[in-house]
Amino acid sequence: MRPIKKYGLLAGMLIISLNILAQTAQEDKSNIQQYTPSKLIGKGQVDLKWFNNLYTQTESTFTDGDEPRQTFFTSTLEAYTGVGENNRWNVGVILEFRSNVVGGRKALDVFKFDGDDTTARSGLTSIAPSVKFVPFASVSNFSIQSSFFIPLVDNETENGVFLDQKGFIWQNRFFYDYTFPGDKWQLFTELNSELSFGDKEESFANNSLNLTPGVFLSYFPTSNFTVLALAQHSQRIDLGNDFAQDFTALGGGVKYQLTKALNLEFLYTNFVRGSNTGLGETFNIGLRGIF
Repeated sequence: MRPIKKYGLLAGMLIISLNILAQTAQEDKSNIQQYTPSKLIGKGQVDLKWFNNLYTQTESTFTDGDEPRQTFFTSTLEAYTGVGENNRWNVGVILEFRSNVVGGRKALDVFKFDGDDTTARSGLTSIAPSVKFVPFASVSNFSIQSSFFIPLVDNETENGVFLDQKGFIWQNRFFYDYTFPGDKWQLFTELNSELSFGDKEESFANNSLNLTPGVFLSYFPTSNFTVLALAQHSQRIDLGNDFAQDFTALGGGVKYQLTKALNLEFLYTNFVRGSNTGLGETFNIGLRGIF
């Protein structure tokens, strides 16, 4: 065999081996590594996420000292499917269920769903058609989620018990992530914008724009497990409702890949400062499946 042919054959075998190794590394990535909120699923796939947020407070910026406990529970179900080619379009729907208790009741009373109209309210509060898309084909780790929330509540507040906003919300979330060399560290950023509109007498938030940037830094001891730290700031801009608001929250959490399709996450945040807001904390648990 001539040297040129021999070296050409060796080079070809090396290229094939490297391709196989790269494909294997990609296949070994878990969903928590590969499918951040920035990444879209492919045509025919289904992405289901059930996320539960419990916010509880005994302090606020409206008064000094402790207040009677108030607790607000939100359960969100998101369902998307991939359409089109090249993983650039997903369509879906978002449903929100809420249960709130006030008047010093225990935080876990939100799970009683007792319907006491003086200290508690609960129910399905909104539905939103939603679309996710990648605006630039060359930047697959930057995506936008656009959703239009339709309120299902008759009254925002009844007998002093708040349930949910009574107004339409056009939400746009901008996602970007970056995985550092070695696949051990990942940076995820988000800018959430919510334009609320409707009769300002029916909701504190109507005719305002809420902007919430967030930064999440994750470390992967293994491909199936990650720990993360997060920081978020929310700023409500008055567009005619005479109510401005802001808060800053810090927290952290963990995610674990239960099976090839399912992953579980736990998050905690603490509202460290703000104006015209409560100063509470959140406990969150989510289950996500990609099929």
